[in-house]
Amino acid sequence: MNWQPLTDLAQLDTIDAVSAERPILLFKHSTRCSISSAALARLERGTDAERLRPAYYLDLLRHRDISNAIEERYGITHASPQVLVISNGSCTFHASHFGIVFDDVAAALEGHQ
Repeated sequence: MNWQPLTDLAQLDTIDAVSAERPILLFKHSTRCSISSAALARLERGTDAERLRPAYYLDLLRHRDISNAIEERYGITHASPQVLVISNGSCTFHASHFGIVFDDVAAALEGHQ
């Protein structure tokens, strides 16, 4: 899986703009959390992980400010781990912890959720 690091608040504007053309996946990850590592592994082991692209990876321990901005911008309470699908500048799907399932995320990106 080819994750794009989410390291700058300005990237959220880019994500919103691109999401007008296709849904974008955001994965909020805590590198110290085994549940978060398991969720990341489930996404990366998916039968066709390339279906999840474009995908952004947020290291919560390094960029909590961006996580806070995501919560404010999209109105989704913070969790870790957490996935959000952004389409037309809005969050159209989100899941956290053991609710992060490859097929559900892929379906949300394809507009079937």
